[in-house]
Amino acid sequence: MSSNFKTFFLLAFLTVLLVVAGRLIGGTQGAVIAFILALIMNVVSFWFSDKIVLKRYRAQEVTRDDNSRLYGIVERLVQNAGMPMPKVYIVPDSTPNAFATGRNPRHAAVAATQGILSLLNDEELAGVMAHELTHVKNRDTLTSTVAATLVGAITLLGQMGRTGSSSRNPMVYIGILLLPLAAMLIRMAVSRTREYSADQGGAKISGYPLGLANALNKLAHGSAANPTSRGKPSDSHLFIVNPFMGGLQSLLSTHPPMAERIKRLQAMA
Repeated sequence: MSSNFKTFFLLAFLTVLLVVAGRLIGGTQGAVIAFILALIMNVVSFWFSDKIVLKRYRAQEVTRDDNSRLYGIVERLVQNAGMPMPKVYIVPDSTPNAFATGRNPRHAAVAATQGILSLLNDEELAGVMAHELTHVKNRDTLTSTVAATLVGAITLLGQMGRTGSSSRNPMVYIGILLLPLAAMLIRMAVSRTREYSADQGGAKISGYPLGLANALNKLAHGSAANPTSRGKPSDSHLFIVNPFMGGLQSLLSTHPPMAERIKRLQAMA
C-alpha cells in the first residue's frame, strides 16, 4: 500500500469516527459544533505554524551571505528537487535534530539544531535536510492539520459527552471513552506513514540512502542521551526524531520504529 493511499485511508477512517462520535455523543449538531471549533483552532495554527514553532525554539535565520554550511547544503538539495528555496534556520540547542514547517513550499522553513550540525558529516546532514524538504514538498503540514482537526473534533465530542450526556445506553459511555483514544492512535499512524514517505523522498533527493540511515542511527542515540528541555511534546511530529524521550512519549510515538526506518533505507541503497 502506497504512503499516499494509506494516508488517505487513515484520514477517511478519522472522518468516519467523527460521524460516529457525533451521532453517538452529541448528535449531528454537536458534531458540527465540535468540528468547527477544532477547525478554527487548527487553521490558525496551520497559517502561523512557521512563526509559532521558530519562535518557540529561538531559531535564528541564516542566509547565503552567512557562508553557512547548512544553507549551502539546503540550496543544493532544492536544486535537485526543483523546489523553491525555503528559509533556513539554526536552533541553539545541543540536542541533535531537525524539522520543517510552513503552510506550503513557497512559505516554508527548515531548521537544524547546533547539535545535529556538530554530530553529522555533510552526506548525513544532506540526507536529513532532504527528508525535511520532502515534508515540505508533500505538504505534510497540511496533512497533519487535517488529521489534528478531525482528532480535535472527536476529542471535544468526548469531553461534551463526559460532562453533558444523560444517556443510560452503555454504548454511549464506551464511545465517550474509546473514540478519542482511537482517533489519537490513527493520527499517530498518519504521522508515521508520512515519516516513512519523507525518508524515501529524502533518500532520492539527496542520493544518499545510507547517509540518511547513518544519520538516523546517530540521531536516535544522540537524542536519547541528550533530550531537549525546550518546547512542547505536541511538537514531536515536526522533528525527524522524537526529541521528547521517556514515558508515554516512547510508547505513543509519532515516529516509526527507528530500526525499521534504517532497514528500509538500507534496502533502497
